Amino acid sequence: MKSSYIYILPTFIFLFFMFQPFSYCGATENSECFECHSDEALERVESEGMKAGIFVNEYKFKNSVHNINSVACIDCHADITELNYDLEVPHSSNLAPVDCGACHEDEAEAYENSVHKKAGGKGISIPCYACHDYHYVRPLEGYTVTERENEFCLKCHDPNKFHDWLPQKETHFDHVECAVCHAPDAPRHIHLRFYDLVENAYLESDEILAALNTDHENFLKLLDTNKNLIIEVDEFEKMVFLLRQSNIRVTFRGELLSEMEPVIHHINRGEAKRECETCHLPTSPFFEAVTIVLDNEDGRISHYEVERRVLETYYVNHFYVIGGTRVRLLDRIGLVLLLGGVSVVLVHLSVRVVTAPLRRRKKEKKDEFTA
Repeated sequence: MKSSYIYILPTFIFLFFMFQPFSYCGATENSECFECHSDEALERVESEGMKAGIFVNEYKFKNSVHNINSVACIDCHADITELNYDLEVPHSSNLAPVDCGACHEDEAEAYENSVHKKAGGKGISIPCYACHDYHYVRPLEGYTVTERENEFCLKCHDPNKFHDWLPQKETHFDHVECAVCHAPDAPRHIHLRFYDLVENAYLESDEILAALNTDHENFLKLLDTNKNLIIEVDEFEKMVFLLRQSNIRVTFRGELLSEMEPVIHHINRGEAKRECETCHLPTSPFFEAVTIVLDNEDGRISHYEVERRVLETYYVNHFYVIGGTRVRLLDRIGLVLLLGGVSVVLVHLSVRVVTAPLRRRKKEKKDEFTA
């Protein structure tokens, strides 16, 4: 009889737990969170009595920088340790605020002494997600000036109210990111964007690669014939030629952008650069870093360094800085025309001087004949 209990007892325990409600599970997968948060109607009532949507677009989240880097929901919402599906809300409805600085320490340190952080002392709260959104943070390296301004600065600021001293404001706003001046310690680069003159539209990365019959891995290999990892002027012209063979008449529009370094968050009143010569000199360091940026399918960004002299070619327009991006060939043509004009005048004067005695004698004979 004792031996039969040995087999019956484990079977009984197994069946007992098998038919018990499975109430708890560790929340380790994002898919578990989306079982609820993929519902567009999902919302919660805040303490002020207002309703706030807590729907998360799964497709947009998958393309976010956090998901690309395998950041799980509970990595940010760290106070969720388990889910109880027997409850209407399977976790606490009052979660602690997400501490972005736990991962982004350098960014948090730079932000701590910024004008935006200091605004908190005036009763204004500007947390990270006020600019970066909650769940859809994308890699910003590929953003255009307009996209960066619309996504961040222009949410709160009207630049037209504070830049009366700035000549050609609209040109600066279109081609120079706000942080270039307002975060002066951040490194910068010029981003060249492909523009199709036939379609009058910017080209996407996949269109460029398809036209060149290559991919991200082989893009630089195709152009960089001397293997120095820099697209030089002749290699740049080769790329333009290859695109024209695919019936794409391309030009390049330049933008001056800040690098996505932590120091970009350190913005304070009175620190913005206002000296025009900071940019408008041929030797300006702002033009040393020139890149082509292509975005990958997974959302990551690839930078390809371009020789600075590319800015002096016909292929870069809508980005002219006096003395900084002069087309040297035009200078040479202008010099030839100027020298040609001066030469014509000098030759004409020389001929007049040399032939003066002949013309004088001819005039004297004419006078004698008429007398």
